[in-house]
Amino acid sequence: MAQAGIHGLVGLTMRKMSIKKEWLLLGVIIGNMAPDLDALAVAYATLTGGDAHGLHRTWSHSIPFIALVIMIFYIISAVGKSRKVGNLGLGLGIGMLIHSLLDLVIWFRGVQLFWPFYPEINFWASYTPPTWWADKFESAVEFGLIALFLFMLGRLASKQSTDTDFLPKLNIWIGIELVLFAVFLVLVYVWSGYFTAYGAAYIFSLLLAVIITVRMRKTVEAFA
Repeated sequence: MAQAGIHGLVGLTMRKMSIKKEWLLLGVIIGNMAPDLDALAVAYATLTGGDAHGLHRTWSHSIPFIALVIMIFYIISAVGKSRKVGNLGLGLGIGMLIHSLLDLVIWFRGVQLFWPFYPEINFWASYTPPTWWADKFESAVEFGLIALFLFMLGRLASKQSTDTDFLPKLNIWIGIELVLFAVFLVLVYVWSGYFTAYGAAYIFSLLLAVIITVRMRKTVEAFA
């Protein structure tokens, strides 16, 4: 499972580029996490008894799909004469591309970067991660990394005096993510059937990170 928290943090680092266009940086940060929302499709297929094969790291991580997202937002922007919607779409595309390229480099699995026209690209095909990491610590640490992403958002908000009214609630969510990290750090090693519970908690946490990013868009845009 890719680490949405790391992808979100990568998006945050792009604030150093001093992006001035409204909603562009917001799109970059959300786009860095968005490809892993394909977990919703995986969950639906699993719960309905369907075939979940080929739903993760395929269409949502592909350059053709990313181009389609940018084009759709561009059309909406042109029709509605809203430049910031176009900026959001471009940001989403940039973030999604960064996400897919990062997945190729650091997550020990392949990505169908040119789905559906080209098979999986896998730089790690000849490498097998250690058992203590694969689908175990890798899964549990997801919640810790999302907590870190939310913490960095809160730190920026405090520094910039933006979204300060939301910070008490944000601290609660950070605490919840840390509790999930602690709980699953145990479950992944002692309970063979942990994955269903983990999947539900993961989807919740990923959606939470995206929603909070949108909620704290003033903080995100303040340093753009």
